[in-house]
Amino acid sequence: MTANGTPKSAGTEARIDWVDYAKGICIIMVVMMHSVLGVELAAGETGFMHAVVAFAKPFRMPDFFLISGLFLPLVIDRDWRTYIDRKVVHFAYFYVLWVTIQFGFKAPGFAAASGWEHAGYLYLESFIEPFGTLWFIYLLPIFFVVIKLTRKLPAPLIWGIAAGLEMSHIVTGWTVIDEFCARFVYIYSGYLFATTIFAVSDRARAQPMLAIIGLLAWAVINQSLVSLGVSEWPIVSLALGYAGAIAIIIAGTLLARAQLLNVLRFCGEHSIVIYLAFFLPMAATRAVLLKTGVIGDIGTISLLVTIAGVIGALVIWRLALRFNAQFLFERPIAFWIAPPKPKAVLQPAE
Repeated sequence: MTANGTPKSAGTEARIDWVDYAKGICIIMVVMMHSVLGVELAAGETGFMHAVVAFAKPFRMPDFFLISGLFLPLVIDRDWRTYIDRKVVHFAYFYVLWVTIQFGFKAPGFAAASGWEHAGYLYLESFIEPFGTLWFIYLLPIFFVVIKLTRKLPAPLIWGIAAGLEMSHIVTGWTVIDEFCARFVYIYSGYLFATTIFAVSDRARAQPMLAIIGLLAWAVINQSLVSLGVSEWPIVSLALGYAGAIAIIIAGTLLARAQLLNVLRFCGEHSIVIYLAFFLPMAATRAVLLKTGVIGDIGTISLLVTIAGVIGALVIWRLALRFNAQFLFERPIAFWIAPPKPKAVLQPAE
């Protein structure tokens, strides 16, 4: 990468500051959504955080997927074995590991309700129907393979099909099918328009006041369309997904330029760590706060559960490193099918 974050060549180890800020914003919004909706479902009422989740809904996942596609141009032409190792086996390892961990916590409840046989069936089903919060890393390898398979086909054709799928709002009840149709256009756009997206970031860095005005205008339009209940209409949903993703990229760029809120950058650097582990501190904090009743406001409880989910995941990560349980967040060399030439013991989740 160049100093300002434009793609340079495959294999670079440099991190791009605004990418980490943008990913930090994304992962916090994901934790927030699960925390707020979980608290509100358990409590049977909504709080002030519900409006924040609603505001972010049009772009919360589109921006995550768009950012996930940005660096594919650097690796798309790798041989299939290396590509499968980095883009499929890598995420499969963490999915299998963490679906097993999550299921371990939830299995007793499943068994109490329907018996251990049914609990076992649900575990096996999780390899077809993504379990809990882990559908994102289940879907990523599928996207990566599809993009590599179609890379020599006309890009406008693939993009047109992807956009049509998003605007169709397909609902089959199967997460993989429904989310593929809804999200593929964004990761493909990140791959297809990576150079343009990096240029937008460069321009925002060079003209911060213009970028801030643009962000304010976007926020007003996004909120207005959400309030009017039209944000999920065909075409509107696609436009808001793109607009929100670009807004997060611009916000990340401005924060990186000013070196503000470095905690967001840190969260972005460890976004997959947070994504994998936040479910446990989130659920534990929600249970404690709701059962004890020490805080009566649902919005405040939702906010505290969100914070606990993020911080708790990072604490779990640090404890894993402290007690030599790195395998929880770093892929051991035994699970590589195309080890890198410089010998490594582990590959981080990110």
